[in-house]
Amino acid sequence: MSEAWVGYAVSLDCGDTLGSYQGHISAVDEKEQTITLVKVFQNGTPHSSSSVTLSARDIKDLKIIDTSTEVSSNSVSIAKPSVKRTGRSISESIATTKNSSPMVDVVRKQVVEETGARNHSVSEGNRTPSKKDRFRNRWTDKNEACFGNHIDNTMDQDFDFEKNLALFNKQAVFDEINASQKPDIVRQADSNRQPLLFRHDENIIGSTPIIYKQLIVPAPDSKEYVTDTGLVVPSITPELRNRLFSAAERLGLSVERQTELIGRAAAEIALQLLGGSHRLNPHNAHQWPSVVALCGAHRQGAAGINCARQLASHGVRTLVYVSDPQRLPPLVSAELALYRVTGNGVVSNVKASIAPVAGWAHENRATVLALDPPASGTGVGTKVSLAPVLPLSHSAENGKIYLCNLGYPLGAFQDVGIKYRSPFGPKFVIPLYPNDI
Repeated sequence: MSEAWVGYAVSLDCGDTLGSYQGHISAVDEKEQTITLVKVFQNGTPHSSSSVTLSARDIKDLKIIDTSTEVSSNSVSIAKPSVKRTGRSISESIATTKNSSPMVDVVRKQVVEETGARNHSVSEGNRTPSKKDRFRNRWTDKNEACFGNHIDNTMDQDFDFEKNLALFNKQAVFDEINASQKPDIVRQADSNRQPLLFRHDENIIGSTPIIYKQLIVPAPDSKEYVTDTGLVVPSITPELRNRLFSAAERLGLSVERQTELIGRAAAEIALQLLGGSHRLNPHNAHQWPSVVALCGAHRQGAAGINCARQLASHGVRTLVYVSDPQRLPPLVSAELALYRVTGNGVVSNVKASIAPVAGWAHENRATVLALDPPASGTGVGTKVSLAPVLPLSHSAENGKIYLCNLGYPLGAFQDVGIKYRSPFGPKFVIPLYPNDI
């Protein structure tokens, strides 16, 4: 009787077109020669339909996995298609009983005929599994362990739009839109009542507005400069600057100490103008830089010799020109004597005046750095000028202006009536830009 097969777990091979099916038999129609399966897996994955009906002519092979009639099981065991059970042929894998139905006989006959057509004279059960079969069987076991359990098809459920729309808080969104459209005064009042949220890199301490004019001089000159941070640096007259230099000397900041500081600042700028690490590199010996210092018998000349000595300590080839080494002020003579110890050259010619030397520097293509030049210029094409403490009203002849910090105490500025606050920040030398606004 056909009811005897109901509940059996079977595996059906329907060829390459339909694939393989596994499931429990729920009905067998002897007249139509069909089998109906429930809890169906097609090619190892759950089928989208609750039941599948297959015709006998589509079935190439049939295997009985489980003879239990418990159809209510939540899972279906998937047969291993690669290796058959030992000692049994394909035709023998189909269970035969006294009550076998014509439907099963037809399937058995069809399978036996197709098996005979392939001329399998040796039973699969008598053959020792090859290495390839064992490898394939091992991966089949892993696939069954991972994907063999029945999975409920939850995608068949319809999406409940009304239920999910009820979860959407429309009133809160409308309130936010209305709040953004309030007048500025009302919106500002509302925002003041809300707690402020800050990021980890924001300052939570309220700060006063920035005052960019922190330097006030009693008699400013015609120009103003600004720093990279926007602070305003006024220019001063030569008379006020001389008074400031004298006040610093009275407080103990000697001329020698100031010369060392401005020479250090000039050496720092010169190293950058020479190319920095790109030129001063052991692998670049064929382009090693040279510096010529043209120094007069004055305070700025002493700073130039000091700068040449500090450049020599960095390995730069230097040459110092002074017009008359025998008639130099004590400050310049002391700097020149210390420079001679470096072993670098000194050039002097009592017959030559400063004009030919200035002409040579003007025609030379090298970059010119002027140390504390006059406001009107030096007559030489200067690219960069270094000013100490506070700048003069420099003309365009002096090129780009840099300001050097000589470490003046606050009392020196107070003595000459300057309200001072340092514009240098973390730097020793800063660039200045004309404040044309």
